[in-house]
Amino acid sequence: PRGPDYVRPGVPIVPGDHGSPAPVSERRDGLANGPPGSAGVPQGPPPPQPGADDEPSALWRWLGVAATTVAVALLLLGGYRLWTSAGAPAVSPSAQATPLTGPSLRDVAALVVPSVVSVQVEGGEGPDGGGSGFVVDSDGHIVTNAHVVDGATGIRVAFSTGESTVAELVGVSEADDIAVLLAPLPSGVRPLGLGSSAEVRVGDAVLAIGSPLGLAGTVTAGIISAVDREVTLGTRRATALQTDASINPGNSGGPLVGADGRVVGVTTTIATLPNTGGGSIGIGFAIPVDRAAGVTRRLIEAA
Repeated sequence: PRGPDYVRPGVPIVPGDHGSPAPVSERRDGLANGPPGSAGVPQGPPPPQPGADDEPSALWRWLGVAATTVAVALLLLGGYRLWTSAGAPAVSPSAQATPLTGPSLRDVAALVVPSVVSVQVEGGEGPDGGGSGFVVDSDGHIVTNAHVVDGATGIRVAFSTGESTVAELVGVSEADDIAVLLAPLPSGVRPLGLGSSAEVRVGDAVLAIGSPLGLAGTVTAGIISAVDREVTLGTRRATALQTDASINPGNSGGPLVGADGRVVGVTTTIATLPNTGGGSIGIGFAIPVDRAAGVTRRLIEAA
Protein backbone atom coordinates (compact mmCIF):
# COMPACT_ATOMS: atom_id res chain seq x y z
CA PRO A 1 0.00 0.00 0.00
CA ARG A 2 1.07 3.55 -0.62
CA GLY A 3 0.91 6.24 2.04
CA PRO A 4 0.75 10.05 1.71
CA ASP A 5 2.84 12.61 3.50
CA TYR A 6 1.22 14.13 6.51
CA VAL A 7 2.09 16.50 9.38
CA ARG A 8 1.29 15.54 12.93
CA PRO A 9 -0.09 18.62 14.75
CA GLY A 10 1.09 19.52 18.24
CA VAL A 11 -1.07 21.79 20.37
CA PRO A 12 0.16 22.55 23.91
CA ILE A 13 -2.42 22.37 26.63
CA VAL A 14 -2.07 25.07 29.28
CA PRO A 15 -3.85 24.33 32.57
CA GLY A 16 -5.92 27.10 34.10
CA ASP A 17 -5.18 28.85 37.43
CA HIS A 18 -7.88 28.31 40.00
CA GLY A 19 -7.56 30.38 43.23
CA SER A 20 -9.18 29.56 46.56
CA PRO A 21 -11.07 31.99 48.78
CA ALA A 22 -9.31 33.53 51.76
CA PRO A 23 -10.37 32.29 55.21
CA VAL A 24 -12.93 34.37 57.05
CA SER A 25 -12.44 35.05 60.77
CA GLU A 26 -15.04 36.23 63.27
CA ARG A 27 -14.65 37.73 66.71
CA ARG A 28 -17.30 38.12 69.47
CA ASP A 29 -16.78 40.55 72.36
CA GLY A 30 -18.85 40.43 75.56
CA LEU A 31 -19.45 43.14 78.17
CA ALA A 32 -19.20 42.41 81.91
CA ASN A 33 -21.72 43.82 84.32
CA GLY A 34 -20.62 46.69 86.45
CA PRO A 35 -20.56 46.65 90.25
CA PRO A 36 -23.96 45.96 91.74
CA GLY A 37 -26.09 48.90 92.84
CA SER A 38 -25.36 52.46 93.89
CA ALA A 39 -27.18 55.15 95.81
CA GLY A 40 -30.67 55.76 94.41
CA VAL A 41 -30.17 53.04 91.76
CA PRO A 42 -31.86 49.67 92.15
CA GLN A 43 -29.49 46.82 92.37
CA GLY A 44 -29.74 44.28 89.51
CA PRO A 45 -29.35 40.55 89.75
CA PRO A 46 -25.97 39.26 90.78
CA PRO A 47 -23.48 38.66 87.94
CA PRO A 48 -23.06 35.12 86.71
CA GLN A 49 -20.52 33.15 88.63
CA PRO A 50 -17.60 31.46 86.86
CA GLY A 51 -18.62 28.09 85.49
CA ALA A 52 -22.33 28.95 85.21
CA ASP A 53 -24.06 27.57 82.10
CA ASP A 54 -26.60 30.41 81.55
CA GLU A 55 -25.14 31.05 78.03
CA PRO A 56 -24.28 28.25 75.51
CA SER A 57 -20.67 27.79 74.51
CA ALA A 58 -19.36 28.81 71.05
CA LEU A 59 -19.48 25.15 69.90
CA TRP A 60 -23.16 24.85 70.71
CA ARG A 61 -23.87 28.16 68.95
CA TRP A 62 -22.27 26.94 65.72
CA LEU A 63 -24.08 23.62 65.94
CA GLY A 64 -27.33 25.52 66.24
CA VAL A 65 -26.53 27.63 63.17
CA ALA A 66 -25.65 24.50 61.16
CA ALA A 67 -28.86 22.73 62.18
CA THR A 68 -30.92 25.78 61.20
CA THR A 69 -29.21 25.96 57.80
CA VAL A 70 -29.91 22.29 57.09
CA ALA A 71 -33.54 22.68 58.11
CA VAL A 72 -34.02 25.69 55.80
CA ALA A 73 -32.37 23.82 52.90
CA LEU A 74 -34.68 20.84 53.39
CA LEU A 75 -37.71 23.10 53.47
CA LEU A 76 -36.63 24.82 50.24
CA LEU A 77 -35.99 21.49 48.54
CA GLY A 78 -39.39 20.16 49.58
CA GLY A 79 -41.06 23.31 48.33
CA TYR A 80 -39.29 23.06 44.97
CA ARG A 81 -40.37 19.45 44.50
CA LEU A 82 -43.92 20.34 45.40
CA TRP A 83 -43.88 23.20 42.91
CA THR A 84 -42.52 21.07 40.04
CA SER A 85 -45.00 18.25 40.70
CA ALA A 86 -47.82 20.80 40.67
CA GLY A 87 -47.30 21.73 37.03
CA ALA A 88 -43.88 23.31 36.55
CA PRO A 89 -42.52 22.50 33.08
CA ALA A 90 -40.33 19.38 33.09
CA VAL A 91 -37.61 18.42 30.57
CA SER A 92 -39.23 16.75 27.58
CA PRO A 93 -37.80 13.35 26.61
CA SER A 94 -37.43 14.68 23.07
CA ALA A 95 -35.06 17.36 24.35
CA GLN A 96 -32.74 14.76 25.80
CA ALA A 97 -30.03 12.95 23.87
CA THR A 98 -31.62 10.50 21.45
CA PRO A 99 -29.91 7.09 21.22
CA LEU A 100 -28.79 5.93 17.81
CA THR A 101 -31.31 3.72 16.06
CA GLY A 102 -31.10 1.42 13.09
CA PRO A 103 -29.25 -1.82 12.40
CA SER A 104 -26.38 -2.89 14.62
CA LEU A 105 -22.86 -3.34 13.25
CA ARG A 106 -23.52 -7.09 13.37
CA ASP A 107 -26.55 -6.65 11.11
CA VAL A 108 -24.60 -4.41 8.71
CA ALA A 109 -21.75 -6.92 8.47
CA ALA A 110 -24.17 -9.79 7.80
CA LEU A 111 -25.81 -7.74 5.04
CA VAL A 112 -22.61 -6.64 3.32
CA VAL A 113 -20.16 -9.56 3.55
CA PRO A 114 -21.95 -11.82 0.98
CA SER A 115 -21.54 -9.09 -1.67
CA VAL A 116 -17.80 -8.64 -1.08
CA VAL A 117 -15.30 -10.74 -3.06
CA SER A 118 -11.66 -11.64 -2.77
CA VAL A 119 -9.82 -10.74 -5.98
CA GLN A 120 -7.08 -13.20 -6.92
CA VAL A 121 -4.71 -12.30 -9.75
CA GLU A 122 -2.19 -14.19 -11.86
CA GLY A 123 0.94 -12.44 -13.07
CA GLY A 124 -0.14 -9.15 -11.56
CA GLU A 125 2.15 -6.26 -10.61
CA GLY A 126 -0.03 -4.85 -7.85
CA PRO A 127 1.71 -4.16 -4.52
CA ASP A 128 -0.78 -6.30 -2.56
CA GLY A 129 -0.70 -9.43 -4.76
CA GLY A 130 -4.50 -9.34 -4.94
CA GLY A 131 -7.23 -7.47 -3.16
CA SER A 132 -10.94 -7.11 -2.66
CA GLY A 133 -14.01 -5.94 -4.54
CA PHE A 134 -17.78 -5.68 -4.26
CA VAL A 135 -20.80 -6.33 -6.45
CA VAL A 136 -22.56 -3.19 -7.75
CA ASP A 137 -25.33 -4.56 -9.98
CA SER A 138 -27.30 -7.69 -10.74
CA ASP A 139 -25.38 -8.19 -14.02
CA GLY A 140 -22.32 -9.19 -12.02
CA HIS A 141 -20.20 -6.03 -12.29
CA ILE A 142 -17.63 -5.81 -9.50
CA VAL A 143 -15.69 -2.70 -8.44
CA THR A 144 -12.09 -2.94 -7.25
CA ASN A 145 -8.90 -0.85 -7.41
CA ALA A 146 -6.94 -0.49 -10.62
CA HIS A 147 -3.69 -1.23 -8.79
CA VAL A 148 -5.11 -4.59 -7.64
CA VAL A 149 -5.38 -5.91 -11.23
CA ASP A 150 -2.41 -4.01 -12.66
CA GLY A 151 -0.63 -6.28 -15.19
CA ALA A 152 -2.77 -9.31 -14.35
CA THR A 153 -2.90 -12.09 -16.94
CA GLY A 154 -5.77 -13.81 -15.18
CA ILE A 155 -8.34 -12.79 -12.56
CA ARG A 156 -10.55 -14.87 -10.31
CA VAL A 157 -13.04 -13.73 -7.69
CA ALA A 158 -14.04 -15.76 -4.63
CA PHE A 159 -17.33 -15.21 -2.82
CA SER A 160 -18.15 -15.70 0.85
CA THR A 161 -20.07 -18.84 -0.14
CA GLY A 162 -16.75 -20.44 -1.06
CA GLU A 163 -17.51 -20.35 -4.78
CA SER A 164 -14.79 -19.07 -7.08
CA THR A 165 -15.04 -18.06 -10.72
CA VAL A 166 -13.04 -16.43 -13.51
CA ALA A 167 -13.69 -12.69 -13.89
CA GLU A 168 -13.44 -10.53 -16.99
CA LEU A 169 -11.74 -7.13 -16.84
CA VAL A 170 -14.30 -4.64 -18.16
CA GLY A 171 -12.32 -1.42 -17.83
CA VAL A 172 -9.67 0.43 -15.86
CA SER A 173 -9.13 4.06 -14.85
CA GLU A 174 -5.59 4.28 -13.54
CA ALA A 175 -5.97 7.99 -12.82
CA ASP A 176 -8.86 7.24 -10.42
CA ASP A 177 -7.53 3.84 -9.24
CA ILE A 178 -10.83 2.18 -10.20
CA ALA A 179 -11.32 -1.06 -12.15
CA VAL A 180 -14.51 -2.92 -13.08
CA LEU A 181 -14.76 -6.70 -13.36
CA LEU A 182 -17.58 -8.93 -14.60
CA ALA A 183 -18.36 -12.38 -13.19
CA PRO A 184 -21.38 -14.68 -12.86
CA LEU A 185 -23.00 -14.27 -9.44
CA PRO A 186 -23.82 -17.21 -7.16
CA SER A 187 -27.43 -17.59 -6.12
CA GLY A 188 -28.46 -15.15 -3.40
CA VAL A 189 -25.63 -12.65 -3.93
CA ARG A 190 -27.06 -9.16 -4.28
CA PRO A 191 -25.44 -5.85 -5.24
CA LEU A 192 -24.58 -3.39 -2.50
CA GLY A 193 -26.47 -0.13 -2.27
CA LEU A 194 -24.48 3.05 -2.82
CA GLY A 195 -24.70 5.92 -0.37
CA SER A 196 -23.58 9.51 -0.82
CA SER A 197 -20.07 10.51 0.21
CA ALA A 198 -21.19 14.15 0.09
CA GLU A 199 -23.30 13.48 3.18
CA VAL A 200 -20.50 11.79 5.15
CA ARG A 201 -19.39 13.67 8.27
CA VAL A 202 -16.44 13.31 10.61
CA GLY A 203 -17.36 10.87 13.37
CA ASP A 204 -19.71 8.72 11.26
CA ALA A 205 -19.36 5.01 12.03
CA VAL A 206 -18.02 2.86 9.17
CA LEU A 207 -17.04 -0.73 8.44
CA ALA A 208 -14.23 -1.82 6.12
CA ILE A 209 -14.78 -5.25 4.56
CA GLY A 210 -12.23 -7.15 2.50
CA SER A 211 -9.45 -9.72 2.41
CA PRO A 212 -6.46 -8.29 4.29
CA LEU A 213 -3.46 -10.63 4.01
CA GLY A 214 -5.75 -13.06 2.19
CA LEU A 215 -8.20 -13.38 5.10
CA ALA A 216 -11.45 -13.18 3.14
CA GLY A 217 -14.54 -11.65 4.71
CA THR A 218 -12.64 -9.67 7.35
CA VAL A 219 -14.66 -6.85 8.94
CA THR A 220 -13.11 -3.95 10.85
CA ALA A 221 -14.90 -1.00 12.44
CA GLY A 222 -14.00 2.65 12.87
CA ILE A 223 -15.16 6.17 12.13
CA ILE A 224 -14.66 8.77 9.45
CA SER A 225 -11.57 10.63 10.71
CA ALA A 226 -11.56 13.35 8.03
CA VAL A 227 -13.19 14.20 4.72
CA ASP A 228 -11.59 15.76 1.63
CA ARG A 229 -8.11 14.60 2.68
CA GLU A 230 -5.73 15.12 -0.25
CA VAL A 231 -3.64 12.03 -1.04
CA THR A 232 -2.16 10.27 -4.05
CA LEU A 233 -4.78 8.07 -5.71
CA GLY A 234 -3.83 6.28 -8.87
CA THR A 235 -1.68 8.63 -10.92
CA ARG A 236 -2.83 11.94 -9.43
CA ARG A 237 -3.54 13.83 -6.25
CA ALA A 238 -7.18 13.72 -5.22
CA THR A 239 -9.37 14.00 -2.15
CA ALA A 240 -10.27 10.93 -0.11
CA LEU A 241 -12.15 9.90 3.00
CA GLN A 242 -9.87 9.18 5.96
CA THR A 243 -10.81 6.43 8.43
CA ASP A 244 -9.28 4.74 11.46
CA ALA A 245 -10.88 1.39 10.58
CA SER A 246 -8.04 -1.13 10.37
CA ILE A 247 -6.92 -1.52 6.73
CA ASN A 248 -4.07 -3.73 5.57
CA PRO A 249 -2.66 -5.09 2.28
CA GLY A 250 -5.47 -7.04 0.61
CA ASN A 251 -8.21 -4.61 1.69
CA SER A 252 -7.67 -2.56 -1.49
CA GLY A 253 -10.83 -2.34 -3.58
CA GLY A 254 -13.15 -3.41 -0.77
CA PRO A 255 -16.11 -1.30 0.34
CA LEU A 256 -16.19 1.20 3.18
CA VAL A 257 -19.82 1.18 4.32
CA GLY A 258 -21.81 3.39 6.65
CA ALA A 259 -24.06 2.39 9.52
CA ASP A 260 -26.94 1.82 7.08
CA GLY A 261 -24.96 -0.72 5.04
CA ARG A 262 -24.52 1.54 2.01
CA VAL A 263 -21.13 2.06 0.39
CA VAL A 264 -19.55 5.46 1.09
CA GLY A 265 -16.08 4.75 -0.28
CA VAL A 266 -13.74 2.30 -1.99
CA THR A 267 -10.80 1.38 0.25
CA THR A 268 -7.59 2.18 -1.59
CA THR A 269 -4.50 2.99 0.49
CA ILE A 270 -3.04 3.48 3.95
CA ALA A 271 -0.45 5.69 5.61
CA THR A 272 2.55 3.80 6.96
CA LEU A 273 5.63 4.47 9.06
CA PRO A 274 9.15 3.31 8.22
CA ASN A 275 10.14 -0.16 9.46
CA THR A 276 6.57 -1.16 10.34
CA GLY A 277 6.08 -3.72 7.58
CA GLY A 278 3.32 -1.69 5.90
CA GLY A 279 0.58 -2.61 8.38
CA SER A 280 -2.26 -0.46 9.67
CA ILE A 281 -1.46 2.48 11.94
CA GLY A 282 -5.05 3.68 12.03
CA ILE A 283 -4.84 6.02 9.02
CA GLY A 284 -6.53 4.65 5.92
CA PHE A 285 -8.12 6.25 2.87
CA ALA A 286 -11.06 5.48 0.59
CA ILE A 287 -12.14 6.90 -2.76
CA PRO A 288 -15.45 8.76 -2.17
CA VAL A 289 -18.30 6.71 -3.60
CA ASP A 290 -19.77 9.65 -5.53
CA ARG A 291 -16.58 9.79 -7.62
CA ALA A 292 -16.16 6.00 -7.81
CA ALA A 293 -19.75 5.52 -9.01
CA GLY A 294 -19.29 8.01 -11.85
CA VAL A 295 -16.07 6.34 -13.00
CA THR A 296 -17.68 2.88 -12.77
CA ARG A 297 -20.63 3.96 -14.85
CA ARG A 298 -18.38 5.38 -17.59
CA LEU A 299 -16.25 2.23 -17.73
CA ILE A 300 -19.32 -0.01 -18.06
CA GLU A 301 -20.85 2.18 -20.77
CA ALA A 302 -17.57 2.28 -22.70
CA ALA A 303 -17.16 -1.53 -22.72
